[in-house]
Amino acid sequence: MLPSLLGFTAFVLIPVLISLVLSFTEWNLIQPIKFVGFENYYELLTADRIFLKVAGNTLIYVILIVPVQLLLGLILAVALNQSIRGIIWYRLVIFMPVITNIVAVAIVFQFFLNRDFGIASGWIWQIADVTGWAVAPPDWLNSQELSKSAVAMLTIWKNVGFSMVIYLAGLQGVPESLYDAARVDGAGNWQRFFHVTIPMVSPTTFFLIIIQMIGAFQLFAEPYVLTRGGPAQSSLSVVQYIYQNAFEYGLMGKAAAIAWLLFLVIMILMIVQTWLQRRWVHYES
Repeated sequence: MLPSLLGFTAFVLIPVLISLVLSFTEWNLIQPIKFVGFENYYELLTADRIFLKVAGNTLIYVILIVPVQLLLGLILAVALNQSIRGIIWYRLVIFMPVITNIVAVAIVFQFFLNRDFGIASGWIWQIADVTGWAVAPPDWLNSQELSKSAVAMLTIWKNVGFSMVIYLAGLQGVPESLYDAARVDGAGNWQRFFHVTIPMVSPTTFFLIIIQMIGAFQLFAEPYVLTRGGPAQSSLSVVQYIYQNAFEYGLMGKAAAIAWLLFLVIMILMIVQTWLQRRWVHYES
């Protein structure tokens, strides 16, 4: 285990500890480091309106992305857990976005959602011509109200295949005898789904909640490429703000403080989720 431990210490543990020290300093990578105590944290929580805004944006991302990815992943997994001809190809098509380069996907979405010449706008114009409704396409990428929804759609489309694959693994571990017993007792399809399938895949759901919640809090590439965090920071995420402060503004201490605040929020939520899972996660005995 020594090579792995050495690599972990050199590239993870030591940088993390250094970032903790930097969060109590003021440093721009050029001038000498100046110790400022908790000033960075105090400024972020009381005076930095942009930080409070991007924290709200990130929370909205978590609320928009995590439940939809879980629901769609479960629905797709149940649908693709059947004995259908060519089922492997259906699974492959849905999983393909997961391994697709995020920059290429975001550029495609920019063209797709563009109000002036995007495919989605073309569909809306055609519907308006046919129905006679005076409906204008929404400006997904340049609207403060819709930009976060555009980022959420991109993220869900790219990552729902991962949820589907994990749920498929969980579904294939459900004993068929439970479904047979439910049929004998007169349970219908919906009753079997709600009283057998969902409880039996609850450990999988718990795992996905943890993984996807962490991923949503750490969202960076999707808003960075799709909207650049705009307009007016309406789609800016916390990790993007860390990047801006560190590498655009030269505020390494402030960037480290933001990173540690993000870590504390994620850690607290994970502890709460771990405590709550005792009430709804059912493990096979």
